[in-house]
Amino acid sequence: MAIIGYLPYLPKYAEGAADRKWMEDFGCDRIVEEKPEEGTYRMGWDTLLASIGKGDTLVVSKLAHAVKGARQLSFFLEFCRIKSVRLVALHDGIDSGNELFPETQTSDLLRVIAQLPEEANAVRKMTSQPGRWTKGTKVLSQAAYGRVERNKRVVNMYKSGYTIDDIWKTSGFRSRSSVFRVLKDAGVELKRKKR
Repeated sequence: MAIIGYLPYLPKYAEGAADRKWMEDFGCDRIVEEKPEEGTYRMGWDTLLASIGKGDTLVVSKLAHAVKGARQLSFFLEFCRIKSVRLVALHDGIDSGNELFPETQTSDLLRVIAQLPEEANAVRKMTSQPGRWTKGTKVLSQAAYGRVERNKRVVNMYKSGYTIDDIWKTSGFRSRSSVFRVLKDAGVELKRKKR
């Protein structure tokens, strides 16, 4: 059960050195610091989340430094709940182990917030309408369906060896050029007679 600290790269954050000292005094085995060349990729944060184990303690200076927005916060808290990670946010006064900041009992609140995505998903599944998933499917009208079938028939007749005149009479087109257009659109190579 390791104690891991996280410090993002924030050039204008004046309390970075004090936070690092507090984490060292708290007993952090490892402090992950973002590097300026990593920019907004936050590779240190990603490797930290990948290496954190069940029952570990994660120390951050502020939750806002670790996650960006409510959606990331929700998924991060769910991650901490699943892995039984003790979360300590120094400036926010949060300790999910209820030891450092006795005046704030946040473990129950964190558990409720962490389960929000799971509960919202269950509610969404219960209230979803069966026709909702077919909304994006394309349905052809009767006329469009007839055109598609006629074009398939033209292509099949040509591939079967019928003459253009026979195809033209059967298809109902007004001109022979329509037969050639359909064959060209279908990517059929025409067998022209050489004179």
